Amino acid sequence: MKCDFCDSKATVFLTQLVEGQMKKVCLCDSCAKERGVTDPTGFSLADLLLGGIPATAPVAGAKPKSAPSQAAGVKSCPSCGFSLEDLRRVRRFGCSECYDVFHDEIAPMLSGMHKGVSHVGRVPEGLMAMQFRHKRLEELRNRLEQAIAAENYEEAAGIRDEIRNLETSASV
Repeated sequence: MKCDFCDSKATVFLTQLVEGQMKKVCLCDSCAKERGVTDPTGFSLADLLLGGIPATAPVAGAKPKSAPSQAAGVKSCPSCGFSLEDLRRVRRFGCSECYDVFHDEIAPMLSGMHKGVSHVGRVPEGLMAMQFRHKRLEELRNRLEQAIAAENYEEAAGIRDEIRNLETSASV
């Protein structure tokens, strides 16, 4: 096969689903390096197919800096120092707190990529039961604290036993 950008022999083959359509890109080594395909921190197939990302569009992705950005007026993550410009350049977040810090910038992008920003659909088998069990344990622990505070030790003992039963059934 030949490279989609030049007539050299293609050695890198990329496939991605875009809007329900399978898009394939064939690249030679030099075109792959030129477009950042060999650098996992700087490549997005969608960018390659769509011709790049405008400077005003936020992008997901980043490497943490050693020191926080202190430039005036530049929004940055207080935890890792990652700036919005870093996010656009590297296309990865620096840390988990970046999601909260840059929420306003990435929300429009996510809603454009997906049909909303919250999951609606099937849930993996067992996940609902696990979530119900965790919620029930949390409620029981709160009730246990209240019973102990009220010095109702008989009720507290019953709640404690129920918590133990739920915890042992979860580990089996």
